[in-house]
Amino acid sequence: MLPHEQDNNLCLLLASLGIAGDLLSRKALPFHPDARELLPAERDADGRVHTLIPAAARAWRAMKQAAAQDGIVLEIVSAFRDVEEQAQIIRDKLARGMAMEEILRLSAPPGYSEHHSGRAVDINTPGCDAREEPFENTAAFRWLTVNAARFGFALSYPRGNSLGFIYEPWHWFYRLPA
Repeated sequence: MLPHEQDNNLCLLLASLGIAGDLLSRKALPFHPDARELLPAERDADGRVHTLIPAAARAWRAMKQAAAQDGIVLEIVSAFRDVEEQAQIIRDKLARGMAMEEILRLSAPPGYSEHHSGRAVDINTPGCDAREEPFENTAAFRWLTVNAARFGFALSYPRGNSLGFIYEPWHWFYRLPA
């Protein structure tokens, strides 16, 4: 039984999107229920508040401050995202005529996005297009590859990752301390 099968509403949502259980089984994605407690981690230039679980929010602020001390600007593009927001991302891609297999290389299905956990951040830096592979060529990415682990963050989707997602140099996940 897949984790979402315990939640009838999520089952119905996935079915309405055309995401079959066998497809989820083949991908072997980890299930991520929505976070229960969230704190503001950052307000972006557009005034949008990005939230994370308390430990991840504290770690993000400490990491951002350390980067700034090294002359590096880190900005959150996306953090916590609930199941319905994730479903809308899938709907938008379906409306553009994308095939489900391609969509699931680019985006996790609802219930399976690390963003639901309140521990994932999509990061950018000034002068770089958000959520684009050239982020890997920035000083911010180089700084993250050297320093992010000190703050509990790890790159989720490196090239050739086992989950079949595209390479996402901007997507980092806070690992809870053991």
